[in-house]
Amino acid sequence: MITDTPTATSSTTTLRRIAIDANEANVINRVGSNNYAFAILQELYILTSKRKNLDVTILLSSPKVADLPKARANWRYMVIKPATLWTKWALPIHLLLHRRDYQIFFTFSHYGPQISSVPYVSSVMDLAYLHYPEQFKPTDLLKLRDWTARTVKFAKKVVTISQFSKQEIVKHYHRQSKDVVVAYPSFVFAKSAEYQHSREFFAKHKLQSNYFLYLGTLQPRKNIIGLIEAYEECARKLAGANLKRSRPQKIPQLVIAGKLGWLTTELQERIKRSPFADKIITTGFVADEFKRALYQHAVASLLLSFYEGFGIPPLESMQAGTIPIVANNSSLREVVGQAGFLVDEKNSHQISDAMIKVLTLSHKEKLKYKTAMRRQVAKFSWEKSARIVLETLEKI
Repeated sequence: MITDTPTATSSTTTLRRIAIDANEANVINRVGSNNYAFAILQELYILTSKRKNLDVTILLSSPKVADLPKARANWRYMVIKPATLWTKWALPIHLLLHRRDYQIFFTFSHYGPQISSVPYVSSVMDLAYLHYPEQFKPTDLLKLRDWTARTVKFAKKVVTISQFSKQEIVKHYHRQSKDVVVAYPSFVFAKSAEYQHSREFFAKHKLQSNYFLYLGTLQPRKNIIGLIEAYEECARKLAGANLKRSRPQKIPQLVIAGKLGWLTTELQERIKRSPFADKIITTGFVADEFKRALYQHAVASLLLSFYEGFGIPPLESMQAGTIPIVANNSSLREVVGQAGFLVDEKNSHQISDAMIKVLTLSHKEKLKYKTAMRRQVAKFSWEKSARIVLETLEKI
């Protein structure tokens, strides 16, 4: 079933026909891999706009959402039924029937077709499920572990989101380095809320400027309990130093912003038991329109995860001009570079020292970090990454 499809124009140029599974992008409320797929798809649309030798078919299991790019002569949408077991059943049959219509198939998902009559390129965001299996539902874990392994094995190339994830794929799935391509994520802030609306948000949660900020989903892998322990140590150090000051320094709040993920009961209980519980603010889910302001009013952001395939929050923080403090592991050192503080995520002393260091930076030191953050952010571009994806598909 073809929807939203214009009449194709003829061309004497030999066409390169590409099929793309864009179901990851075809949702209304996007997070994580949905945002990645949507942004890359938008850039591919722009890059292919004047390419008469390219013909792109977007394959979906349901009608396209309104904000996906509009169909045109070399960019069409095809809805394949049934939606149930789409990747296992409907997609392989479609590729078999259209094996002469497509030269290459690309999916933004870990899950490629069980049998493919068309050469394909797959995507893998990270391999957290191999390192922290207890934090995934058994059915999801089985699917991620076994299906991803099969998909990666038979893919012509694999697209991933960091050099760290590339190393992981090479190591665990025994692919050659040349077969794994890095196309970094990027980030663009949504339009900020009006001033009065933002003031109401800050007043509602009793937020005071120059707080420490965690912004993201609350789940065990993010090591938020470790963050709380480091914050408590930082607060005790500041309280002890205040005994020697004629003008005591205000102890910053710790703002934990984001929706509850899974296995968070222990975290909630830990916050209640904290001697600084009155200074630990949880906001719940944060709308995109408030994110820039949240970062800009923070003295530093923190992401002390045990494992990240990329780590968007530090990139958000650097774009807002707020110094990130991140765990010195997985992809986080790659994201932050020299533009923030790298700490041992299990060492509360080291983390609290970094927090105090940020609080005491001179104006000149802050300017150096802001310059470094601007340079680091410039390394990550949706347009650059979309070019890498397109070049990968064309080379096959």
